[in-house]
Amino acid sequence: MRRQTFSFRQTASWLLSFLLLAGVLALFFQYRHGLPVIRPHLNVQLSNLPYYAFCSFYRMLAAYIVSLIFAVSYGLAAARSRRNERILIPAIDIAQSVPVVGFFPAAIYFFVALAGGSRVGVELAAIFLIFTSQAWNLALGVYEAIKTIPVDSLEALDSFGVTGWMRLKRLYLPASVPKLVYNSILSWVAGWYFLIACEIIAVGPAHYKLPGLGSFLMEAADKGRSGELVAGLITLLVIIVLMDVLVWQPLSIWAQKFRYEFAASESAGTTQIYDLIASLGVNVRRHMRALIHPLTLAFARLTRSAPAQWLGALAQRIARPARIVTIAALVALVVYGLGDGLVALVRMLRGPWPADARMIPAAAGASIVRLMIAYAISLAWTLPCTLVASDNPRLDRLIAPLAEIAGSMPATALFPVIVLFVIRLTGDMNLASVLLILTGMQWYLLFNLLAGARQVPADLKEAARSFGLRRFATWRKVTVPALSPSLVTGSITAWGGGWNALILSEYFIYRGHHYEVLGLGALLDRATYETGNGTMILLSLLSMVLIVMGLNRLLWRPLYNYATQTFRVDY
Repeated sequence: MRRQTFSFRQTASWLLSFLLLAGVLALFFQYRHGLPVIRPHLNVQLSNLPYYAFCSFYRMLAAYIVSLIFAVSYGLAAARSRRNERILIPAIDIAQSVPVVGFFPAAIYFFVALAGGSRVGVELAAIFLIFTSQAWNLALGVYEAIKTIPVDSLEALDSFGVTGWMRLKRLYLPASVPKLVYNSILSWVAGWYFLIACEIIAVGPAHYKLPGLGSFLMEAADKGRSGELVAGLITLLVIIVLMDVLVWQPLSIWAQKFRYEFAASESAGTTQIYDLIASLGVNVRRHMRALIHPLTLAFARLTRSAPAQWLGALAQRIARPARIVTIAALVALVVYGLGDGLVALVRMLRGPWPADARMIPAAAGASIVRLMIAYAISLAWTLPCTLVASDNPRLDRLIAPLAEIAGSMPATALFPVIVLFVIRLTGDMNLASVLLILTGMQWYLLFNLLAGARQVPADLKEAARSFGLRRFATWRKVTVPALSPSLVTGSITAWGGGWNALILSEYFIYRGHHYEVLGLGALLDRATYETGNGTMILLSLLSMVLIVMGLNRLLWRPLYNYATQTFRVDY
């Protein structure tokens, strides 16, 4: 009976999350009228390329910092409380199913319109859109890392009475480091992949374009300027390689310190660059303490005075009523906004619906078939590749940088190849669409599987070999079961990335020609970039969200709960 009650509550939380999301989206589309219309012009010259690269990089960095803070907070809240989990996990599953273009109205209304169409507003909107391509994967990685902490570690801290900040510092954050590092690489890959959509924001006539690598590549591809397109891709490649050498490889080595072992590991160690940073941090902290100490003494003397004590007592009396009034005002504001959104949702869904709405069921079916084919292809090569890499350290060190470079290439880079070799040779857009979906789906699986493989204790593999198990038997008995939580997490994020990739794979423009195929992505793109029909955009987005909700509720979440409970590594 208890199990049925929990299932009912979980289903209710999913439906409530969907209803609230639908109301928020409807609220944005209700206010889409009256937005400033801009017809920007981007100068595609090689001399501007360094400046464009700098602009894209600082947007990516700003979005990543916000995503990291969000992911740690959100993942901790979801993993440490069953009540929070029932609310937060359905919400993030729904959020990651919304393509980047689905957040355009929110970006335009909140940032662009409120800033009067200024550059600052558009910059904030672009950073927000990049955040939506980075944050969900990071948050799910933190959630998985904390949910799979061995029970013995939790019981050890409980026996010593460790709670609060010390528990966070000594267990939760160290346990999340490997997933955060590898999922950070994946988040940057996704950010680069969707950079074009994040730097060119359009809803019908409202059109905004920021100087950056994404807009440069799109402009070069649209005008058929192959030289500028190649130069932009080379610039992007240089940034990716430098990031890998200077940031991700040292961080990956450092993250090995935090994996679970039954015995001490000799392979994990800090790199010289992190030893240098640590020494600098100690010196900086010592000098800062010397500077701040006189100020703290002066502040302590001031607070011990009679007027200060009287003011402190007065502030304590005012604090509680002020907090109650503030919380009540915020709750009233949220309730009013959601109520307005639900009214807008009913008004928009009441009709009249556009003629393209009749194509949604067939388009949804076609998109699901393409996603299933792309997922099957992704799984067919990423899982064997991960298993081989788990026994081959040299391949393991090589595969992640190559995957990072390949996954960061925007879909625009593939347009000439797709047009010249796939569409013209086969005469069919469906194969081209599957290939483009593949580029937005397979890396989520690969990076999650690699991160999971690196978390498998080496002692388990040694124990399997000592019992005479050969390589395939070790994979089947040890590695694949230990990879199961990462496989399910990678599958969830891969399908989320696949839904996002639909906006680039089912509808694209190359040299002035439109290439599209029946699918939800094509319907959404046409409504977003051509007609600006808010009802059609809303219907397309809600169709995607409903499909993803059904898959996650009926397939992925039960699989994830089974994997984390059955195959968690315990001492």
